[in-house]
Amino acid sequence: MATTQINPTRMELTRLKKKLGTAVKGHRLLKDKRDELMREFLDLVKVNMELREKVEQGIKNANRNFVLAKAGMSDEELRTALMAPKQEISLITNKKNVMSVDIPVYDFKTRSADKNDIYSYGFAFTSGDLDYAVDSLQEVFKDMLKLAEVEKSCQLMAAEIEKTRRRVNALEHVIIPETQEGIRYITMKLDENERSTQVRLMKVKNMMLEQAHKYKEKEKAAH
Repeated sequence: MATTQINPTRMELTRLKKKLGTAVKGHRLLKDKRDELMREFLDLVKVNMELREKVEQGIKNANRNFVLAKAGMSDEELRTALMAPKQEISLITNKKNVMSVDIPVYDFKTRSADKNDIYSYGFAFTSGDLDYAVDSLQEVFKDMLKLAEVEKSCQLMAAEIEKTRRRVNALEHVIIPETQEGIRYITMKLDENERSTQVRLMKVKNMMLEQAHKYKEKEKAAH
C-alpha cells in the first residue's frame, strides 16, 4: 500500500482497522478451509489409488477371458454374440457439497434387475470364457463408475485448494502487511499532527501571556 495515497485521518484509520480485523479473520478461516480440504483430498487420493488398482485388475481379468473366448470361437461368432446388447444402463448424476466444493456423485440403474440379462446371446454356440469375460466387465463396472467419481472429485478439490492457497497467500503477504503499514503510517502522521498542534498551542499561550504581561507593565507605568 503506497502511503502517499493514504489520507491520514482518523476516519481512514478506523476504516483500515476494520479492514485489518476482517482480513485477519478471513485469513484464519481460509487457512482452516485449506487444511480441511487437504485432509479430504488426501483421503480421496488414497481411495482413488485403491480403486484404480482394483479396476485395472478387473479389466485385466476381463481381457484375459476375452482372449480365451476368442481362441475358442471364430471372429464372426464373437461379433454376432456381442452385436446387440440386451441390458440397458442409465447413469444417475448428483452432487454433494464438501467444503464449498460441489463434487459429483454417480450411480446407475439397469433396465432389468435380472443379472442374467447381461448376456445378449444364447449359451449353446458360445464359449464359457465369453460368459466369464462379460461377467468380469459387469463386476468391474461399478468400481469404474466410482473411480470416475473420485478422480473428478480429486480434480475439483485440487483446483479449490490452489484457489484457497492463493487467497491465503494474498492475505498473508500482501493485504494484511499493507493494511498494517497503512495503520502505522496514519498513526505516525496523527501523532505528528498532535505534537505540532500542542507546540503551536503552547506558542500561542506564551505569546498571549507575554502580551498580557506587557499590557500590565504599561498600565503600571501610566499610573
